[in-house]
Amino acid sequence: MRFLFRLMMLLLVLTVLALAGLRLAAHLRETEDANASPDMGRFVHTENGPIYAIAMGPPEGEHVLLIHGSVGWSGSWLHTLEVLADAGYFAVAIDVPPMGYSGRTPGADYGRAASADRILAFIDTLGLDPHIVAHSFGAGAAVESVMDWPASAQSLTIIAGALPLDPDGEAELPFYLRPVWLREVIVSATVTNPIAARPLLQAFLHRDEAATDEVLSVLRMPATQEGATEALAQWLPTLLVPPTDLPSAQSEAYRDLFLPVELIWGAEDATTPLTEGENLAALIPNATLTVIPDVGHIPMIEDEVAFHQALLAALARNTTR
Repeated sequence: MRFLFRLMMLLLVLTVLALAGLRLAAHLRETEDANASPDMGRFVHTENGPIYAIAMGPPEGEHVLLIHGSVGWSGSWLHTLEVLADAGYFAVAIDVPPMGYSGRTPGADYGRAASADRILAFIDTLGLDPHIVAHSFGAGAAVESVMDWPASAQSLTIIAGALPLDPDGEAELPFYLRPVWLREVIVSATVTNPIAARPLLQAFLHRDEAATDEVLSVLRMPATQEGATEALAQWLPTLLVPPTDLPSAQSEAYRDLFLPVELIWGAEDATTPLTEGENLAALIPNATLTVIPDVGHIPMIEDEVAFHQALLAALARNTTR
């Protein structure tokens, strides 16, 4: 019995040391100043805080606002920005806090409604009249923003939207994930860990080879910013526990979406299966669903050509040019 007790204590100590090592490694990786940002974009100061944005294309072109998915950032849209700019659009990709380089503060609200407010504040500050394009987790905030202020957008394009509808009762964060320090360890072992980056990304792909060194290099950039792990740990509950009381979580609210809505989905999406896109298409009046074959949850990197063709066609259906 004494041997078993000592063995258990040893395993416990080793586990604690491993967890502490992961968190320390994340801290040591965060060498960039919290207020620093890449030169490719700039900060837009809104009433809801500074938003980092990358813009391309002629200012007189029709506006396209790109919203990233979970743990993405504006830099994830670089190739799409270039394609849209070449097509004559004024395209802007933003970082929705706490992702990327936008301003974040301890204790800030990173829930869907607060994110929608940040999107609307950005639109208002720049005086945009955009076609909103949103991917995955970012679709929740985008949908909430247009439901809150229908005149904020000319059209809405949802790409593999992570939009669980009609939740049954109030979901709660599991008790073992409530300690912030434990969520920080989980984030430091996964999202901000360069060793885990490739397999984590591939979990969302149908084409594993799309997780190229270039894609991973861009995706990892914000993880070196001071406070990245702490902020993502604070955000994590909003990913794990979707809202239940917002319009964007209710099927009936989608029947009242009368702005043009486009849906783009990967046929092999295992994260938000195609059936979810088909359900949205049936709910939203006059929605158009475009299915891209042989891709999963991130079509913009799995088949850039097919995705950009689908996006340009979707925008063309709803522009006045």
